[in-house]
Amino acid sequence: MFRRFLALFRARNTEFWRDKSSFIWNVFFPFLLVFGFAFIFSNGQAMFKVGVLGEEDAYLSKPQLFALRHIQFVPYQDEFEAVKKLRQHQLDLLIQLDERVYWVNRSSPKGYMVERLLVANDDEYVRRVIDGRQVRYVDWVIPGVLGMNIMFSCLFGVGYVIVRYRKNGVLKRLKATPLGAFEFLAAQVLSRWLIVVFICMVVFFGCHWLFDTLMLGSYLSFFFVLALGTITMISLGLVVACRTRSEELTGGLLNVASWPMMGLSGVWFSLEGAPKGLQDFAYALPLTHIVEATRSIAIEGETLLAQSDHLLTLGVMAAVFLVIGATLFSWDADGR
Repeated sequence: MFRRFLALFRARNTEFWRDKSSFIWNVFFPFLLVFGFAFIFSNGQAMFKVGVLGEEDAYLSKPQLFALRHIQFVPYQDEFEAVKKLRQHQLDLLIQLDERVYWVNRSSPKGYMVERLLVANDDEYVRRVIDGRQVRYVDWVIPGVLGMNIMFSCLFGVGYVIVRYRKNGVLKRLKATPLGAFEFLAAQVLSRWLIVVFICMVVFFGCHWLFDTLMLGSYLSFFFVLALGTITMISLGLVVACRTRSEELTGGLLNVASWPMMGLSGVWFSLEGAPKGLQDFAYALPLTHIVEATRSIAIEGETLLAQSDHLLTLGVMAAVFLVIGATLFSWDADGR
């Protein structure tokens, strides 16, 4: 019995070490992930977040507040957008450098503190007060959690399963039947789409009942975005699984696709104030558009029309991924 166990143990280890691509993804990808997050958060977490209207570097007589440590200054070009962030307590203070005006939310404790720091040395700034309900972290994070659940359920629930079918010979046997590739892929997409959308509804309404989460927009609009995002993620899973035959390699590729999205798509934290190049990269990820669109609908009450850019991006991504996945799809492990 022990000899049989030892033989299987050796065979499985040999299979892994011979698969060079799987070895590379499993060994080097964690290092890349740690390096990436270490770079993003190398400056630590600021105590206060202050929005700035106007070009900060264009002013020689900036408030003394700018010389203090542990304050993050986030530039804005749109006053309406910045005031909205302040109203929702996502900013502690907003400063207009051109007109020497600042806004503060009267119900924000952090806003009160950073205002004291500002006026202590710069009393010529004009004060404007706004009100607004604080958006709790649970209200803010729910769209991100739903988007993350969609990502993992679709990528691994479609991509990994198809590769396992191919490796085990299931696809080869299906090829001998009248079933066409289009029928097989359509069934995979529709099945996973219905399951994921249903799970999202259960999770959302369960959290809404337990935590009284905020929903200022339309429920129909909210779930329309989730449904479209689900199709996009399923399509991406098909691209990964269209020809690969190694479960280890597929797992590595799916990790490469999913972990950057989970870290950079605004699931757990906002990328406001991050380097512009990093923000541009985040907008190339489908999860970013899912999270931002659903979050805007839920906590800002925006309509589908206001999210047209996100919807168009998701639709184009879904179409491109579906075409690539269907064109390159192979029944057999040898690529035929």
